[in-house]
Amino acid sequence: MKKKTMLTAVFVMIVALFGGLSSVFLQKGEAMNPDDTIKVYGPGGPLAPMNELAEQFTRETGIKVEVTGGPEEKWITQAKEDADLIYGGSEYMLTNFTIQHPGIINEKTRTELYARPVGILVRKGNPKHIQSLGDLTKKGVKIIDVNGAGQLGMWEDLAGRKGLIPGIERNIALSVKTSAEAIDLWKKNSKYDAWITYESWHYRLPDVTDLVQLPVQDKLYRGTPISITNNSDNKKEAKMFIQYLKKRTSHQVFQKWGWQ
Repeated sequence: MKKKTMLTAVFVMIVALFGGLSSVFLQKGEAMNPDDTIKVYGPGGPLAPMNELAEQFTRETGIKVEVTGGPEEKWITQAKEDADLIYGGSEYMLTNFTIQHPGIINEKTRTELYARPVGILVRKGNPKHIQSLGDLTKKGVKIIDVNGAGQLGMWEDLAGRKGLIPGIERNIALSVKTSAEAIDLWKKNSKYDAWITYESWHYRLPDVTDLVQLPVQDKLYRGTPISITNNSDNKKEAKMFIQYLKKRTSHQVFQKWGWQ
């Protein structure tokens, strides 16, 4: 009788154990369901730290995060359908987004993550010996300018402090709308010597750029905002991801990619 009772108890324990495990796997499976994925959209600049932290968040919570980054025209149609979060490459960039696409993001959820410093990208080995903003005014220096994508007016803000606007403007060989265009041209045509942009782009392009950092007194910073969308079906999970991005360890990931 004791043997039968003991076998029954063992059987109950096994059923309970496997039942519990099944429940755990079911919950994880439900979290990984494509319908429950947190969809994040934004420009290409912050894509590297966003992707890295999305992968970490998924490993730690079981909640899948899918980040799509690049020029807005490539993702805006889909974002209008399923975006849970929209981030910007600067504060003015996300503000422009809200003006151009009213009603998509919930302004009350807007959160500033971390600031990015601006520097000068030059060719590997710095053949033109560019060490300062003043060097960008020298004869023969060809500058590529991104007139948008979070960089609108960036070079002018820097040059204006030192009276260098005429000299730098004279050496701007080409202006484009997006960083993606600038990167493509930089890789294809070695005639461009410098690009005033976020330091973070150097960490994405270490094989084709060197970074000239500006002195502390000359540095310029722009923010990295993020907001939950009004139509998100995953508002609770989206809020969790923003909180995760604000953790000290997440800040360190952004710093690794060139943020302050």
